[in-house]
Amino acid sequence: MSSILIIAADVAPSTGASSMNMLLMMGLMIIVFYFFMIRPQMKRQKEMTKFRSALQKGDKIVTTGGIYGKIDEIKDNIIILEVALGVKLKVDKSVVLKDMSDAPVQK
Repeated sequence: MSSILIIAADVAPSTGASSMNMLLMMGLMIIVFYFFMIRPQMKRQKEMTKFRSALQKGDKIVTTGGIYGKIDEIKDNIIILEVALGVKLKVDKSVVLKDMSDAPVQK
């Protein structure tokens, strides 16, 4: 009977230490995940929102669908995009991917 109590006493402290180590590892993993995944994504999203709010008439852009064009008109969340002479598309502001004003003109 005393041998069972001694074995149970040996198991109990090591279980507490192991669970504490597990919690510490989980906490470290969450911190690493935040700094390497969540924080950079939030920063990119903030920059993209700032870029989209600074768009002006005449800017050359490309959308997430790969449509190149020049901004003809900007409303609240809608952009009228001129893709060819006299051809205009209405697109949502959230699909604008990047500014192509500095890109060379292809013929």
